[in-house]
Amino acid sequence: MTQLELAKEGIISPQMRVVAQHEGVEAEFIRQGVASGTIVIPANVRHLNLIPGGIGEGLKTKVNANIGTSSDFCDVDAELEKLHAATEAGADAVMDLSTGGDISAVRRAIIAASSVAIGTVPIYQAAIGAVDSRGAIVKMTVDDLFSGIEEHIYDGVDFITVHCGVTQQAVAKLRQQGRVADVVSRGGAILIGWMLHNERENPLYEYYDRLLEMAREFDVTLSLGDGMRPGCLADATDRAQIEELLVIGELVQRAREAGVQAMVEGPGHLPSNQIEANVRLEQSICKGAPFYVLGPLVTDVAAGYDHITGAIGGAIAAAFGTDFLCYVTPAEHLSLPDPEDVRQGVIASRIAAHAGDIVKGVKGAADWDRRMSVARKRLDWEEQARLSLDPERSRRVHGKHTSAGAACSMCGEFCAMELVEKYLGVKATKC
Repeated sequence: MTQLELAKEGIISPQMRVVAQHEGVEAEFIRQGVASGTIVIPANVRHLNLIPGGIGEGLKTKVNANIGTSSDFCDVDAELEKLHAATEAGADAVMDLSTGGDISAVRRAIIAASSVAIGTVPIYQAAIGAVDSRGAIVKMTVDDLFSGIEEHIYDGVDFITVHCGVTQQAVAKLRQQGRVADVVSRGGAILIGWMLHNERENPLYEYYDRLLEMAREFDVTLSLGDGMRPGCLADATDRAQIEELLVIGELVQRAREAGVQAMVEGPGHLPSNQIEANVRLEQSICKGAPFYVLGPLVTDVAAGYDHITGAIGGAIAAAFGTDFLCYVTPAEHLSLPDPEDVRQGVIASRIAAHAGDIVKGVKGAADWDRRMSVARKRLDWEEQARLSLDPERSRRVHGKHTSAGAACSMCGEFCAMELVEKYLGVKATKC
């Protein structure tokens, strides 16, 4: 039985207990969330070294890191180094988006080395296989696509991005709308090309029941992809994007009825004043399914600094109820990220996630900040480092310049904390 089926039967699984302990909530709270579909636990039964994590309403906002090879650069060891950088920085999940080299070998190595949930986009490999064996992406058969999905599931992938909402109707809306950046989703673009060339409906939509059967067998979570997501601010919240979301809402319901866990992917590039509306739309149309957003990026002009752009949007999205943030690295739009890009992207998104958790009232979020404030009042530098999102960096930066007293080198003998304690007798309060 899947986590969803167990939860509907009133059974608390070992995975639910692990999630409850990590979140500091009752296991019954997790069971109820999984049963209603507002919480998912991506946990393929074949991912044997997985430490399960929960994503959804009432839980800490989670962060995903994308890694993977490209046709220009493929090195399994480099991807494992990125995996280590991501998890060491605190990523809750990692997606392998490999499109170069021995994709299957890379994926299997990542799964074997990872204790966090692993996601993939199987259509990438299916499309590449079609080029190699048939000469063109558009010659990919339906069986090619589903065989690729089956391989990923069997290898132990915990969640898969499937662009089931990219229908012929959505493509028609795209054409009517007119866009600046058209389609920026690789999976969406592959499907649109295939659909238009073959004059057929999206097989992931047409044969959705087949997909559900495959996912249910190994309890793989469907991440219903946003193939029509806006790739620039000018295209945000248009008819094509909303048409896809309406279809996804129906598919979420069908997944739940089939006992398959599902979450929903969202934009993308959004101006700040449209983020709340997008979150509210997803929550309503998809009946509270966990929402997974890329960023979102709130401006298009920050090349080289898009981890900051994404963190700004991510903090706003999380505050309004988004459950899962896909990181953005400084390399976004420019190149394949290296391990340092990965680390910076994870930290930026973790800052955004925590900022959102404070607003949402997630258990323990505000208390974490209060304990940091008390440590600062006490000038307790080791405790400040321990409580920091990045303890190593905290210690390194503090040690760059030395101070004669207990204060840091910024203020030295004019430290506000020391002056107030000296002249007003104000000491740090207890946590």
